[in-house]
Amino acid sequence: MLTKPKSEQRRSMMTHLNSRLQGFIKLTGNFIANPFLPPLKYPLSSSRLGFQFSPHSTSFSNNGDRPLSRYQKLTKLDDAFNLFDEMIQRKPLPSVIKFNQLLSALTKLKHFSSCLHLFKQMCVVGVPVDAYSMNIAIKCCCQMSRTNDGFALLGCCFRRAVVPNVFTFSTLLDGLIREDRIIETERLFKKLIKHKLCEPNVVMHSTMIKGLCKVGNNDIAIGLLRLMDERGCKPDIYAYSTIIDSLCKDKMIEDAFKLFNEMVFAKGIQPDVITYTSLIHGLCNLGRWDEVSELLKEMEEDVRISPDIQTFSILVDAFCKEGRVDEAEAVIDIMVERGEVPNIVTYNSLIDGYCLRGEMTKARSIFDSLTSNGLVPDVVTYSSLVNGYCKSLKIEEAMHMFHEITRKGLKPDIVSYSTMLQGLFRVARCGDARKLFDEMRAAGQIPNEYTYGVILDGLCNNHQVEEALSLFHLVGESKLNYNIVVYNILIEGASKCGKLDTAKTLFHDLTLKGLQPNVRTFNIMISGLCREGQLKEAKLLLLKMDESGCPPDTVTYNVFLQGYLRNKHFDDVEMLLHEMDGRRYSLDASSLSLLIDQIAAGSPDRRMIELIGRLVPKEMMNIPA
Repeated sequence: MLTKPKSEQRRSMMTHLNSRLQGFIKLTGNFIANPFLPPLKYPLSSSRLGFQFSPHSTSFSNNGDRPLSRYQKLTKLDDAFNLFDEMIQRKPLPSVIKFNQLLSALTKLKHFSSCLHLFKQMCVVGVPVDAYSMNIAIKCCCQMSRTNDGFALLGCCFRRAVVPNVFTFSTLLDGLIREDRIIETERLFKKLIKHKLCEPNVVMHSTMIKGLCKVGNNDIAIGLLRLMDERGCKPDIYAYSTIIDSLCKDKMIEDAFKLFNEMVFAKGIQPDVITYTSLIHGLCNLGRWDEVSELLKEMEEDVRISPDIQTFSILVDAFCKEGRVDEAEAVIDIMVERGEVPNIVTYNSLIDGYCLRGEMTKARSIFDSLTSNGLVPDVVTYSSLVNGYCKSLKIEEAMHMFHEITRKGLKPDIVSYSTMLQGLFRVARCGDARKLFDEMRAAGQIPNEYTYGVILDGLCNNHQVEEALSLFHLVGESKLNYNIVVYNILIEGASKCGKLDTAKTLFHDLTLKGLQPNVRTFNIMISGLCREGQLKEAKLLLLKMDESGCPPDTVTYNVFLQGYLRNKHFDDVEMLLHEMDGRRYSLDASSLSLLIDQIAAGSPDRRMIELIGRLVPKEMMNIPA
C-alpha cells in the first residue's frame, strides 16, 4: 500500500484544519467578523504550533526549569525597551524564543500595553512571531479589557492556519468574564465543545465556573463541576474554592460547607488558605463568631495553615462593621507579631470602623499615620473619611477631604460622589448637591441606581418632591423606573409633603409595571393614609397585604395603632392590640406614648393595661433582665 509523501500529508492535514476553522469563523462571526470589531493594526507572520500557556498565570516560561536567561530577568520597563532595541539591531535577528522571553517578562511586570507595542514592532521588523507570541499578545489584550482585540488576533490565527489550543480559548473566555460578558462566554464555550475545536481542560472549566459564579449562577457552576468529573477532568482546588467563595458571598454557608466536605473527604483535595478564608468571610457576614473561632483553630492546629493578610483583613473588616474596633485593633497587633504587614485594605477597614462610630479624631489619626507606615491612601480611604464627616454633619471637613482626592492625583469614584451628595442633602445644601452632580457627570462618572436613590431621597427630604419626580421621569424607562426602593422613596416623600394623590398614583404604577410592593411600600402608604385620616382605605390596604403574600409586620401595626389614636378611633384600638398580641408583635416608643396619654385622659381599664403590658418590649421597661 502506497503512502503519501509527508509534505502532502501535512498539506492535507492543514486543508482539513482550515475547513474546520473556517466553519468556526462563521459561527463566531459576532466576535471575529463583527463590523464593530477593532481591526488588527499590524500584520502577522505565519506561525507554528507547539506551546503551552495558562490563562491563570502570567508566567510564559518555555524553558522548563533551566536557569533564567537575561531576557527573563528584567525588572524595569526601560531595561526591556533597551534590550529590545539591541535585539532588533542584530544580524541575523535572535530567535523568536528570545523575543517571547522578553514579552513574557513584561507581562510578569504587568506592562501589558508595552508588551503589545513590542509585539507590533516584532511584526514590523520581520520577527517570525509564532503561536506562543500570539498567545502572549491575546493575554495582554484580555488583561486590559480589550478582549475584542484578542478576538481580532484569533481571526489572524485562523487566516494563517495557526491552530489555537485550549489555553488560547481559555484566555479569551477569561477576558469576556473580566468584561462581564457572561452570555457571550457561555455561547463561546458551548461552540468550542459542539465543534470539538479543543478538549476543555481543568483550566477552561475553572474559568467557566468563575464566570458563572460571578453572576450568581451557583447551581449551574456546581453542575459544571459534576460534568467535569463525568468527563474524567478532575476538578482542582481552584474550581472548588471558586464555588465555595460564591456560596459564602450569597450567604449560602451550609451549602458551602457541604461542598467543602465533599472536596476534602470524598475527593481528597486539601483546602488551602483561600478556601478557609472564604468560609471565614461567610461566617463573619452572618455574625457566627463561635464558628469563626473554631474554623481558625482547625485551620492552624489541625491543617497547619496560617492565616494570610487576606484572612486577617477580613476579620478586621468584620469586627469594624459590628463596631468592635478594639477587637479589630487586636487582630492587627496579632498580624504584626506574626510578621504579616497590614496593607491599605486592612487600614481602610479600621478607618471606616472608627468613622461608623463617629470617632473622627481617631479615624483621622490612623489616616495621618499611613504615610509613616509606607502606605498610600486610596479612593476608598478618602471615601470612608468623607462618609464619617458627613454622618457627623461636618460638611466642610467632608468637602475638604473630597477635594483632597483630586489634589492627590486620584479620581473620585461613584461611591465618593454619592457619599458627598448624601452629606450635602443632609444639611439642606441642595444647590451645592446639584452642582456636584453636574461635576460628577462632567468627569465621566455615570450615576448608578444608588446615586439616583440618594438624590431623590435628598430632594424629597428637603420638600422638593416635584423636582424629584421630574428627575425620575427624565431618566425614563431605565432600571430606576423598575426599582421598588426608588418608588418607596418617592411615595414616602410625596405622602409626607401632603401630596397623597401623587403617592397613590405612584403606588398604582407599581401594578402597571409588574412590580410587587414590599412591606415597606405598604407601611409608607398606610402611614400616609392614616396621616390624612383615611383610615378606611388604610384598612383595605392592610387586608390586601395578606392577599398579596406580603404579611404586615410590627411596623405596620404600630403605624395603624398611631393612626387610630391620633384620629380618636378608640373603639378599634383594643381589637388591634389583641391582634398584635396574637402575632407576638411589640409596641414602639411612639405608640406606647400615645397609649399612655389616652389612659391618663380617661378611666384606666385593668384588662387594657395588662394587654399593653404584654406588648411592651423588655428593653423599654427599665427592669434588669
